[in-house]
Amino acid sequence: MQQHATSISKDLIQRYDTAAPRYTSYPTAPQFHNGFSEADYRTHAELANNSLLPRDLSLYVHIPFCHSLCYFCGCNKVVTQTTNNKVNEYLDRLLREIRRRGQLFGADRLVTQIHFGGGTPNFLSAEQIHLILDEIAQQFHLDLPHKLEIGIELDPRSITPKGVHELNQQGFNRFSIGVQDFSAPVQEAVNRVQNEADTVDVIEAALAHSKSVNVDLITGLPRQTVKSFADTLDKIIDTGATRIAAYNFAYLPARIKAQRMINPTELPSTTSRLALVALARDKLLAADYVHIGMDHYALASDSLAEAYRTGSLQRNFQGYTTHRETDLIGVGASAISNFATAYAQNEPTLSKYIELIDSDKLPIVKGLSLSEDDRIRHAVIQQLMCRHQIDLSAPVGRLADTDLHTSMSDYFAPELTRMAQLAEDGLIELDQARLTITETGRFFMRSIASVFDRYLPQSQSGQVLPFSRTI
Repeated sequence: MQQHATSISKDLIQRYDTAAPRYTSYPTAPQFHNGFSEADYRTHAELANNSLLPRDLSLYVHIPFCHSLCYFCGCNKVVTQTTNNKVNEYLDRLLREIRRRGQLFGADRLVTQIHFGGGTPNFLSAEQIHLILDEIAQQFHLDLPHKLEIGIELDPRSITPKGVHELNQQGFNRFSIGVQDFSAPVQEAVNRVQNEADTVDVIEAALAHSKSVNVDLITGLPRQTVKSFADTLDKIIDTGATRIAAYNFAYLPARIKAQRMINPTELPSTTSRLALVALARDKLLAADYVHIGMDHYALASDSLAEAYRTGSLQRNFQGYTTHRETDLIGVGASAISNFATAYAQNEPTLSKYIELIDSDKLPIVKGLSLSEDDRIRHAVIQQLMCRHQIDLSAPVGRLADTDLHTSMSDYFAPELTRMAQLAEDGLIELDQARLTITETGRFFMRSIASVFDRYLPQSQSGQVLPFSRTI
């Protein structure tokens, strides 16, 4: 499908600038509860092992340490300047957790993807990263080297092109580099000052070693303007980065203490934020990037664009991914695991995480066993977020692997009735056989998906309480 630049009316902005989840999971994280135990996790792991066709595994490794505090960041992190005893203690417990997790999965559960996130994964030395990779190789069964994807998030302020080369020598073949914005006033406002030339050198070094290099940008930051962000986009496009994620800034100072350091009067207005989002889309489409979904773009040659074309695209806690229908195994503080039937989250606080590991336990503190309805709605939201359409004539069981023969249109009759306004506003095309998100609707995918979310808590004004605004 050819993609075009789109203008958005102020009426649509006012109507749909609500708060909603990003749907990296369904049900979303606020539904996880502390009644979910390690025993529950083991039960769901065994259930996954015993399925007729066990799914491959994707491993997420959380490294929480950062050299400095970025005011916009909502990730689970610990700010420290040097590799100290705290870091060494964490690394030791992380290796222990990897050993315990590996014991739960048999030889037929191949690891096809490993991703290091944070925090700042390259806070660790090359030797420390090697220890983690070596432990994973010993405890899990890895796919063939030419099929195995090993990715890492990089802070370009604390790595050189030589460091990128060293990571590639260890097996890393996908890199994600944080930029956010090259504008000096924006960088000062969010306490993330980074040298533009050094950053470009790191991006180019990554491209020399990988066919898939992502750059993270953020729209809606304080002091950001259309002109300044256009300059940043032009410079990133010129590097040839194969993927670009232009995330909408989630301003939640009540929940994220670091964001209280941001002057709210310097944030762009709703209209300006949408102009920044539209600018990113227009420039990236003009530069031959494919709009994968929400805030993700990729060149046609990138594996993410290929996954989008072939229908194998998936959305999880790392955003969009090429690996469809894998079980996600999260290790490290705050990491989340996901089976077809459950979610489980690790303890986020370092000291408590270490205590649980020292007690010979998996550090699971909350989670959720999925009901049949959860799995059906999860599948529908995945379809919307990754393929932008739903076959309403199909039986529910075909999409969500259940025994239900009810058609999608019958199962979701109340939701489809509520979508009449979305169709009238041009966000979706809707008939008896199919629901399709339009080009305009791409800007409001979170609002569209939220119609299928039966957990969504709402205030009397209709605003969703615990989530960031969609624009």
